[in-house]
Amino acid sequence: MEEREKVVCLAKLAEQAERYDDMVEFVKKLARMDVDMSAEERHLFSVGFKNTIGAKRASWRIICSLEQKLTSGDQAGVMIDAYKKKVEDELRKICNEVLSIIAIHCLPLANSGENVVFFYKMKGDYYRYLAEFSTGTEKKAAADQSLMAYQHAMVVASSELSPAHQIRLGLALNFSVFFYEIMNSHERACQVAKQAFDEALAEINSAGEGVYKDSTLMMQLLKDNLALWTSELTGGEASKDNDIDMEG
Repeated sequence: MEEREKVVCLAKLAEQAERYDDMVEFVKKLARMDVDMSAEERHLFSVGFKNTIGAKRASWRIICSLEQKLTSGDQAGVMIDAYKKKVEDELRKICNEVLSIIAIHCLPLANSGENVVFFYKMKGDYYRYLAEFSTGTEKKAAADQSLMAYQHAMVVASSELSPAHQIRLGLALNFSVFFYEIMNSHERACQVAKQAFDEALAEINSAGEGVYKDSTLMMQLLKDNLALWTSELTGGEASKDNDIDMEG
């Protein structure tokens, strides 16, 4: 078994065992082999880091919620603030590491439209994660980088991928969340999500549902976010338990 195949097998094993820290180490090794990743390798690379950072993003949101319930300056507030900064440092470290790997080892080797869109989308995602907790000039810089990455991915996706392609739909989903959560541009978020949904639906209706069965989840997430956001824009009371917009 060659080294690349061995690393992939170990990453899959770590995923099944839900040992995501181990999985991240394996996929970092894979990326540094400087190969144009297959669909399976892309999936492993994305899932390993997403599970690692996902837990820390959830922790950060919980800490922020607790912080809002406390009186400023009391002892518990000081402790929570210190702990929040610790989580933010961990988030920043992961994001910067992922972005570095993408820039050095993934995008330069991406030869297919799928891979180019996938890694520019991922670049946009991790700059968006940075923008979530950053402030001031750091937040603006992260938001600007996220916007440029998503825009580039959208341009390539529009010419290389079908409107109902799973990666193109996932890109539109996350780009719309970026507009809603980071840019506070709710109407633009709805426009991006609705256009992606409508174009994909037209493609699926003409090709037959079976052709794009893997795109069903992304379609549903777009639809759910649109329902929530549209209700909020029209003064409705729709809400989700965790107040987090769904993303791919």
